[in-house]
Amino acid sequence: MFTINTIEEIIASLKHNKLRTALTGLSVTWGIFILIILLGAGNGLRNGVTSNFSDRATNTVQMWSGTSSLPYKGLQSGRALNFGERQLSDVSENLSETNSQTGMIEKQLTITNNTEYGTYDIKGVDPSYENIFNLKFDATGGRFINYLDNKSSNKVIVIDKKIEEVLFKGKSALGSYIKLGDVMFRVVGINSKKERWGNGTAYIPFTTAQYIFNPDLKFRHIAMTVKGLNTKESNDAFNDRLKKTMSKSLSFDPNDSQALWVWNSQRDFLETMQIFNGITIFVSIIGIFTLIAGIVGVSNIMLVSVKERTREIGIRKALGAPPASILQSIIIESILITTFFGYIGMMLGIGLTELVNYILLQSAAGSPDGPTVFKNPTVELSYVLISTGILILSGVIAGYMPARRAVKIKPIEAMREE
Repeated sequence: MFTINTIEEIIASLKHNKLRTALTGLSVTWGIFILIILLGAGNGLRNGVTSNFSDRATNTVQMWSGTSSLPYKGLQSGRALNFGERQLSDVSENLSETNSQTGMIEKQLTITNNTEYGTYDIKGVDPSYENIFNLKFDATGGRFINYLDNKSSNKVIVIDKKIEEVLFKGKSALGSYIKLGDVMFRVVGINSKKERWGNGTAYIPFTTAQYIFNPDLKFRHIAMTVKGLNTKESNDAFNDRLKKTMSKSLSFDPNDSQALWVWNSQRDFLETMQIFNGITIFVSIIGIFTLIAGIVGVSNIMLVSVKERTREIGIRKALGAPPASILQSIIIESILITTFFGYIGMMLGIGLTELVNYILLQSAAGSPDGPTVFKNPTVELSYVLISTGILILSGVIAGYMPARRAVKIKPIEAMREE
């Protein structure tokens, strides 16, 4: 039966064997600590790189028209290629994987609000741009361009938060009129998503940009989202079909590397995740072997501990102590050591990952627009508890097996042990 005397005996034993206790505890603490650090580092790398894809949907494909570098069907090289309404139609009609798309007319113009002004990037886009590039609107931030704005070529504008802060000096821009070049536009939305580069961007309906700033109706940038492309190979095949569709539509050699530039974010994302899956497996394997090293350390020390106490066990049996009580004291000693030092390792590991996370958050607050490769290097508590539980269980088994053999020895033989 578990009594106060048992606890006192265990504490006395631990004090008497300080070095052994310290070595056992170090094995446990180090195993848990290193496992948490390794898993945290793997998670930090994954989270950091994944966050760099957050400025757009991960299933985004963008393409830019270039200049032909090869002659094609009697046409000379060196032709400047531009997109038009036909290319938008060809993409949606010939590539069933496309989900939504937008042409983009990109300019740099001066935006003026009374006496305040600045030069900013202006994009003429369709309503689908909002979801393709993950724009964000607060509850009081209005809305993005909608279908009616595009159909009626309305003179409405959505501006980034950065622009509002500069031109409106802390006041809300929503509902105000600002001058874009020489044309007045009404502000209908404030995009609160932080852009990594530049002073901010303003968005106007694609059709409005066409007839005011782009009378030739030509543009050089199309973005779209795709569906059903879940492997690198399927994305490569889509890229090839996209290039062939555009080569037919714009009359350029499909092998002309300068005529069309395609950036498949979905492909890059899948490739990156494959790399980090490999890193996670590698880190986990190292962590598991570190944990095994801790288990081996605990087992060896407990084996030595029981062997040293064989004489003591013989004396206790000779005095009438039942084998169950002897086993109980050794097992409880093992549980106390592994639990206490496992908890220390867990707290040290969690504390270090949280400290690193705090430092990273402070650094990000100082430069919120920059990309990052390391973010939130924390570990799920369930992994930590399972690892600690494994070490505690191994300590119990490591103490129980040799103790069970020891209590079976006859008292006279046990007392002869040196």
